[in-house]
Amino acid sequence: MRILDDKGQDVTPGETGELAVRGPNVMKGYWNRPEETEAAIPDGWLRTGDLARADEDGYLYVVDRKKDMIIRGGYNVYPREIEEVLHEHPAVALAAVVGLPHPELGEEVAAAVVLRPAAEATPDELREYVKDRVAAYKYPRRVWFVDALPLGPSGKILKREITAPAG
Repeated sequence: MRILDDKGQDVTPGETGELAVRGPNVMKGYWNRPEETEAAIPDGWLRTGDLARADEDGYLYVVDRKKDMIIRGGYNVYPREIEEVLHEHPAVALAAVVGLPHPELGEEVAAAVVLRPAAEATPDELREYVKDRVAAYKYPRRVWFVDALPLGPSGKILKREITAPAG
């Protein structure tokens, strides 16, 4: 197992990068898809798509999925971190953090939230709640409420199906 930067170099402990693995139990490639195999296993190490970091003792922490990462003004925002903070709010039952296109910043952090039954909260309240707990560039500038989030057969939130309301 290794944690690599975008150039395929090992990162230092505490730094986030993509988790790569290899061994006899790891696939050799995609059947009849050499281009996809080369992208996934460019140097014998399978790129998992998971973003992770390891501490000084070698303990591994999976941070998020690489494809879910939001780049806001050059800063990396990991949706899972923001979702975990939102889930700590007593009114929140479920939350999904996504990146929305932004003309100057590239992407803006946004959150679709399902409230618990009979719970009340406002988008401003949730925005401030998160703002008080994360770095200034990470909190969601847009928060909206939904009755439910789209789920796949395994119960995973289908973020690609989330659309922000106009405005």
